[in-house]
Amino acid sequence: MADPVGPDEVRAVAEAALELPGADGVEVLLMHEWGGLTRFANSAIHQSTGREDTGVRVRVVTEARTGVTATNDFSKEGARSAAASALEMARVAAPDPLYPGLAQKAPVPERPGGFDEATAATTPEQRAEGVAALVGELRKGFRAAGAFETGAVEIALANTEGQFCYAPYTQSTISTVVAGGDGSGTAEKAASRVQDIDPAAVGARAYRKARESQRPQDVEPGRYEVVLEPMAVDTLVSFLSYLGFGGRAIAEGRSPFSGKEGQRVCGPSIYIYDDALSPDTIGIPFDFEGTPKRKASLIEEGVFVSGVHDRRSAKMAGTGSTGHALPPPSPEGAFPLNLFLQTGDATVEQMIAATKRGLLITRFHYSNVVHPIETTITGMTRDGTWLIEGGEIRHPVKNLRFTQSILEALSNVEMIGRESELASEFFFAASRVPALKISSFNFISASDH
Repeated sequence: MADPVGPDEVRAVAEAALELPGADGVEVLLMHEWGGLTRFANSAIHQSTGREDTGVRVRVVTEARTGVTATNDFSKEGARSAAASALEMARVAAPDPLYPGLAQKAPVPERPGGFDEATAATTPEQRAEGVAALVGELRKGFRAAGAFETGAVEIALANTEGQFCYAPYTQSTISTVVAGGDGSGTAEKAASRVQDIDPAAVGARAYRKARESQRPQDVEPGRYEVVLEPMAVDTLVSFLSYLGFGGRAIAEGRSPFSGKEGQRVCGPSIYIYDDALSPDTIGIPFDFEGTPKRKASLIEEGVFVSGVHDRRSAKMAGTGSTGHALPPPSPEGAFPLNLFLQTGDATVEQMIAATKRGLLITRFHYSNVVHPIETTITGMTRDGTWLIEGGEIRHPVKNLRFTQSILEALSNVEMIGRESELASEFFFAASRVPALKISSFNFISASDH
């Protein structure tokens, strides 16, 4: 497997671009990723791949005009050539009256423990052993499909203002869907260290759900109490983030939170924040402009506090960057990559016991936006849904389609789980959320899928 480039080599290569004549400012961003992916279906591995990608993005500014060039040539010559191309583009670009300047030199907070050598060096054989342990939890008539991925990333940024940032980190994820008969179940686990993942436990959890999902029965659509496990909650939180927390969308009136700073938007038990520095997530201590990260409160006691900003949206809003810039070019602006929904004090079992008549839901599937300002999304239940009556699980039910406002659902939260799970869809982003009990959730029809 690959080795980290390291900060010294990044500095040496970046310097070739930073010395570009004729530019008012130059920024060099390195994103180096390496690792492996093992896929399996019908309880057998069918693909094992290794990858390494070194990407360099050079942003050049002249007279408030910006050009960005990307290259895979991580060398002094490659960086120099990319910078020259970016300068050519900047000279013919329209001036940006909101250009905020490059990030100033500033100390970056320490984030120890983000990089694990064993995870970065995980072999295909080791991942195959993990898949075997997962599949070993299944019984006759059931089969597993999924993926086991391990890898490492190093992010570095240098600019002509003297800012230099460097952070490596590792990540491991395993997910599976177990199917058999007329039921299915799913489970997943994400962690910064491969040692913290127990494939057998993931397999056992998915198998148990599949086994207990046999012979699902029909239920009528309508409004139900729901107990949402963390995978389902992650869908709500992630879509809410996508729709609402970006500073540019808020400033331009396109967010459900535009003009609502200091107003109650959901239930008083809801706290949502972004914190890349927490040891309970996977992240880096600076953003893709080189601004140091810090904890950002988004919703406190159901009250909208603020969105997140990169340097440009911060200038629009008359505030400072919160350290949430994405790699350039980034037309949509800032985005929170390390969300947390604060935990409560309940267990899933207590939530079930407190439910008169409702549904226990493992996860949502095929979710999409219906009305962004109302935070309404639609989707289906999948891989484990059960009817609850009188505080007890009665039987599995066939999948249902929902159409529901996220903020309305978060206004109806009655109980919050005391344990949370990490969900990560791609590198440099992860969310940590607990289970929720919600008093009313709208299901509009049965689903054949």
